[in-house]
Amino acid sequence: MRVVVRHPVLRRVLEALGTLLGVAVLVFIMMRALPGDQITASLGTEAAALTPAQREALEAYYGLDQPLVVQFFTWLGNVLTGNLGVSTRTGQSVLEMTAAALPVTIELAVISTILGIAIGVPLAIWSASKPNSVRDASGQLVGLAGLSIPAFLLASVLLATSARFLGYNPNAERFATLASDPWLNLQQMLMPALVLGFGLAAPIMRTARSAILEVQTQDFVRTARGKGVRPRVVQLRHVLRNATVPILTMTGIQFGYLLGGAVVVEQVFSVPGIGRQVLTGMHQQEFALVQSTVLVIALSFVLVNLLTDMLYRVVDPRVRQT
Repeated sequence: MRVVVRHPVLRRVLEALGTLLGVAVLVFIMMRALPGDQITASLGTEAAALTPAQREALEAYYGLDQPLVVQFFTWLGNVLTGNLGVSTRTGQSVLEMTAAALPVTIELAVISTILGIAIGVPLAIWSASKPNSVRDASGQLVGLAGLSIPAFLLASVLLATSARFLGYNPNAERFATLASDPWLNLQQMLMPALVLGFGLAAPIMRTARSAILEVQTQDFVRTARGKGVRPRVVQLRHVLRNATVPILTMTGIQFGYLLGGAVVVEQVFSVPGIGRQVLTGMHQQEFALVQSTVLVIALSFVLVNLLTDMLYRVVDPRVRQT
């Protein structure tokens, strides 16, 4: 057992399994703490007209007559076998709903991350090239704006402005997948990706700036400059390359967050992603939908973190020794 725990990759896998179990327990308890139950959520006000016998029959159907521990392990066992449950509103399998919503959120997260890196890293290089100058202050001001402006506010302003003054609102049309209509899909993804990318660029910029400033003080950078290496080559080949690990860390964290944290932007732009699916399920008290979807989001986040750990060992050989 000691050998398994000491192995860095296997240790992270065990930690990931523990995290998923903790998430499963928390979301199960939190859903049960909400007022009402699945019967009330599915029948609405008609639930008050049920006879005791009818309510007992429905409780047995939904498994609500079982102890919470039994309910939890029954649900968890079903999840492990691929049965995520059924939506009480639509009758559709949660697995099918998640399979349709997750690729949408992943696409949005990928585009947003690309935009965030494209904005944040060049801004960090530009800002760190002259520390404590007007250029540096301007770059940090942009980063501060990205951290301070709420996503729902920026999304609402962008949507209202483009629709009113430009007459451009592709999100008003029925959502098109990347496979069905790539051009319309990219148009519908553009504005939400810009909102999320701007917010993502801020922590990437601040992290990259700090890492670049730290690397610039290293001896090998001064040696390269002393040998007459061109400043751009020094910046890209020596400084930025050795500042990659903290940038990669922040990017991985933010990408994992986007898989479940884009719910507000998805709602504003009517993007049928997995965050919006959770929000809808919570409003309608869809226990199976919320529990299983949150677990899928947690699994995605854990997998992103594991992949980031793997990339560390490719980017920085020093990490392989830990």
